[in-house]
Amino acid sequence: MTSSDSSAFRLGVGIMLVNADKKVFVGRRIDQTRQKENDIVSKVWQMPQGGIDSGEHLEEALWREMDEEIGCSKGEIIAESKEWYSYDLPLDLQIRLWGGRFQGQKQKWFLVKFLGDEKDINLNTHYPEFSSWKWVDCDELIDIIVPFKKELYKKIVGEFKWYFE
Repeated sequence: MTSSDSSAFRLGVGIMLVNADKKVFVGRRIDQTRQKENDIVSKVWQMPQGGIDSGEHLEEALWREMDEEIGCSKGEIIAESKEWYSYDLPLDLQIRLWGGRFQGQKQKWFLVKFLGDEKDINLNTHYPEFSSWKWVDCDELIDIIVPFKKELYKKIVGEFKWYFE
């Protein structure tokens, strides 16, 4: 597959979830609890994201994914990204995920204000994706993110930076 082939990318949504203190929610990927010898343990975090089901509208996918990943969909959309962002998965993940059909994901991102309480966050969902979570400053995101999403996150942070100023 080539990057120019749009069918090579799974369509999805991403959620930059922020609390009242303008801190961003990140979850530690459950599949990254054991690190390879050369990996940096601190770089296994990501914001909630996921695929768009057939016939599903973007906002429906956003609320479903938020509920599936953090057990809560209490929020309010502040902004939607102006464009779709994509990233390539590492080859070993391309082979394992989604039956090897996709080279990566193409996502529409949303800035969402969290309207729940921290007790509403429950990672023990039907298909857990995170083993732990925390709130971080927007400026910290790039340093703690899984390495193959670093360029994607730079673009998202750049687009939504106005909110944190």
